[in-house]
Amino acid sequence: MLIDIDRIRADTPAASRLAYLHNAGAALMPTRVIAAMKGHIDLESEIGGYAAADRESDRLEAVYSSVARLLNAAPDEIALMENATVAWQMAFYALPFAKGDRILTAEAEYAANYVAFLQVARRTGAVIDVVPSDASGELDVGALERMIDTRVKLIAITWVPTNGGLVNPAAAVGKIARAHGIPYLLDACQAVGQMEVDVAAIGCDMLSATGRKFLRGPRGTGFLYVRRALLQQLEPPMIDHFAAPWVSRDTYQLRDDARRFETWENNYAARLGLGAAVDYALEIGLGPIEQRCRLLADRLRNGLATIRGVTIRDLGRTPGAIVSFTMDGCEANAIVSSAAAAGITIGASHPSSTRIDAELRALPPVVRASPHYYNTESEIDRLIDLLAGLAPR
Repeated sequence: MLIDIDRIRADTPAASRLAYLHNAGAALMPTRVIAAMKGHIDLESEIGGYAAADRESDRLEAVYSSVARLLNAAPDEIALMENATVAWQMAFYALPFAKGDRILTAEAEYAANYVAFLQVARRTGAVIDVVPSDASGELDVGALERMIDTRVKLIAITWVPTNGGLVNPAAAVGKIARAHGIPYLLDACQAVGQMEVDVAAIGCDMLSATGRKFLRGPRGTGFLYVRRALLQQLEPPMIDHFAAPWVSRDTYQLRDDARRFETWENNYAARLGLGAAVDYALEIGLGPIEQRCRLLADRLRNGLATIRGVTIRDLGRTPGAIVSFTMDGCEANAIVSSAAAAGITIGASHPSSTRIDAELRALPPVVRASPHYYNTESEIDRLIDLLAGLAPR
């Protein structure tokens, strides 16, 4: 399937005035996402929030099915959350840990996740063990296998880290986790929306993701997948009467589905925006999206490789659509500012976001450019030309 770039850019008004290459931060939303949100806010203003939710109940319910299709999951395995961090936390803190239990993670683990490991380790005496990377920079699957013992209670990794194009071998990790009966929590924040995601093929038990990045949804949205076989074993760290109805004076009963991780109140306009974003991506096709994202990212890396003083910082055998680099004599924030002045939006990633990886590689703050399928080759070339002009002589 070919992507109709002209139509998609017409659906993305800001693309006419910006070379927007900051999709790993927050992508530009399609017009139908914006319309879905505005339409619901207008409806709430006309008839009130409760009545608006009742009127749109079928569309709101359909969001679960859309997310399930995106992940090759079942709707009852999906919880809609206010962001990916809350989604990840609800899964992680539902797991019991005791002194000596081991949590295995990767060198490129995201800061928000790692500080949660540290907190649980402090509270319970659990131990955090970092699986080393192989020569390519990916998580070393052989090393992971050798680290497995009866004390391992969780494998939790970030599939695509925030600070570069690395794509960890999520499915290979899933095979090991499943073979040993170890729960597997996958942070897919930077993966969902730029590549195909199939939880059955990956073998993860839990997966968290956001709406605002490559999925092109609104901020303040996210979702959690929990495999049905594990779901009944997990009690959320916090509940309300939606997650667990109060069935008698002294009794509550957890919901049978993944919505046991939700609460009663939520942003219905944002949920409809998330659903519209998921449907938009499914309509285009995640296969074609992934192919184009890699094509544009590879074009950028090839161009960067020709610029004096630029060091590409991406790891992995087949890096994705986050391109990280540094330039001799130019700080990352200065490069971001120069690009902004030229109508090009990129970002930067600080070492504190992926501290273990950054310390092992002695990384300074890196520039992060993240093209998406709605970008053009000429926009990539504009950034390359700008950087060539900034390069040391």
